[in-house]
Amino acid sequence: MIDKAVFASNYEIFDKEVVSDIITIYITEYPDRMIKLEQVIKAGDFDQIYKTAHSLKGVTANFFDKESEDLARTIEEKGRAGDGSGLLDLFNKLQVSTDKLVVDLAELQKEYS
Repeated sequence: MIDKAVFASNYEIFDKEVVSDIITIYITEYPDRMIKLEQVIKAGDFDQIYKTAHSLKGVTANFFDKESEDLARTIEEKGRAGDGSGLLDLFNKLQVSTDKLVVDLAELQKEYS
């Protein structure tokens, strides 16, 4: 869930159109990022798990959704460590969390349109 107060505070200096564009980019790129993360997890490619989760964590952090960011960080750390235990379960939790984030962002975007 987005911390809307922190989000508003951090984006108050931006033009509403810029904020809307940032949200649009995340929503548009999100499905491909999640597909790639699932693929590299299933392939056991720890280097790509690390890199893909790191990237997802970074863009998710822009929206102050601690749950999604923490899940992506945990997957990132497991990728770095070469630890495949529980990765699919973590991915599924991340999927649920970030799906909610996308819904929240679509609602939030209305305030910036």
